Amino acid sequence: MREVAFIKQNKEKWLEFEQAIFGKAKKNPDEMAGLYIHLINDLSYAQTYYPKSKTVVYLNYLASQIYQRIYKTKRQETNRIVYFFSTEIPLLIYQYRRYVLYAFVLFFVFVGMGVLSAKYDDGLARLIMGDEYVNQTLENIKGGDPVAIYKSGSNWGSFIGITMNNLKVGAMCFLLGILAGVGTFYIMLQNCLMLGSFQYFFYQEGVFWESVQGIWIHGSMEIFAIVIEAAAGLLLGASLLFPKTYSRLTSLKMGMKNGLKIYLSTIPFTIAAGFLEGFVTRYSLEMPNWLNVFIILSTLSLISFYYLIFPSIVAKKLKSQNSLPSFE
Repeated sequence: MREVAFIKQNKEKWLEFEQAIFGKAKKNPDEMAGLYIHLINDLSYAQTYYPKSKTVVYLNYLASQIYQRIYKTKRQETNRIVYFFSTEIPLLIYQYRRYVLYAFVLFFVFVGMGVLSAKYDDGLARLIMGDEYVNQTLENIKGGDPVAIYKSGSNWGSFIGITMNNLKVGAMCFLLGILAGVGTFYIMLQNCLMLGSFQYFFYQEGVFWESVQGIWIHGSMEIFAIVIEAAAGLLLGASLLFPKTYSRLTSLKMGMKNGLKIYLSTIPFTIAAGFLEGFVTRYSLEMPNWLNVFIILSTLSLISFYYLIFPSIVAKKLKSQNSLPSFE
């Protein structure tokens, strides 16, 4: 059968599926499971005879959305929050893993730009961080405590203030993606240039290791979370620019919904980073090196596993049960 005939034959059925997924039509989990089986059959046929067609992409997306709807609406023994973090978010990250890749590429490129710019322009650190901050840090370095700035204020005050600021930055990184991704691009550029020039500034002053001890105890999760939030912003921008077979408004709604879920998943890590910065970072130079390195590697390993490894584990498990279409 030619692809045009295949589409014409099944178009009405697929539109009905769209209404069941995104419209107001209410269907119970058993009905949704029936739709899912039909879609999987159509998807298998399309993958066999039209492997490089947009029809495959379209059907694959519908099938994945029905799958998520089944597991969202049916009664579950696990807590909804547990399901959100253990299944729903890993599947979303796996489905949109290319945006995570794009965000990390931008991160490393922009940080590298910050390092090189600071190396060849002595005034960049002052331009980005401000004269007051740089002068205070230079005084702290002379005093033998390069990261003393993290010891100012009370534990709880620092924790709350830092956490709220980081949540705001993450939200902006995601929400500004609606500007065709340009807003997310700008937030990433701004923060990564600051990070790169900041680290090179400490290297230039001969206290690079001390800065690593003071910054990356909390920075591992804080900065990693911002990269994931940037991925959510890029997803939002792409949903506006590349609606595929959907109307631009429908695509934008789906991008906003899925991007918001990804952003929400970073909040516990952002709060944990704020707690570490408020209560632990201030003791970074007093604690043994092995403990400092252990905290940095532990926090980095935890968030890396959750966003980079765990999604593949969950997807592979569900694929082996023939209950998940391939997100290709």
